Amino acid sequence: MTIAIVMGVSGCGKSTIAAGLARQDGWSLLEGDAFHPAANVAKMKAGIPLTDEDRWPWLRAIAARTDELRAVGTSAAVACSALKRAYRDILIGGRPDTLLVYARGSQSLIAERMASRKNHFMPPALLDSQFATLEEPGSEERAIVVDIAMTAEEAIRQAIEKIQRYVS
Repeated sequence: MTIAIVMGVSGCGKSTIAAGLARQDGWSLLEGDAFHPAANVAKMKAGIPLTDEDRWPWLRAIAARTDELRAVGTSAAVACSALKRAYRDILIGGRPDTLLVYARGSQSLIAERMASRKNHFMPPALLDSQFATLEEPGSEERAIVVDIAMTAEEAIRQAIEKIQRYVS
């Protein structure tokens, strides 16, 4: 049983990678955005960055759901920005079967991808605040890093291979 938290800034492809992991391995898929309260979504749609106070209940809700899955032995891929170490501590802390997959890419590449997205509540204007908030995982977090400059299929394959090496 494994819980893979796929993290990164908005537009990095974390939802695509998480969906690919779930599909490949028959895991449950949790889309972190679905756990946001309506007030958070409204702020982001309005171009207002979320504060830590906005994020704590959201992160605790995701962690609670992964704990429910862990309790019944269900593996899952979770797409969640998890931009700060403190956020990842809520999602991963004390859960040895939970690992971090960091979808890493340049701000210019991600901005280009965000500009081509349709019907997403997160406006490209918030990308600067996402990168300003981002604390890349440190070595002690043992993150699996996936380079998103490659195609989505290649990034998913790379994530799967690295997770298999990590958990075996």
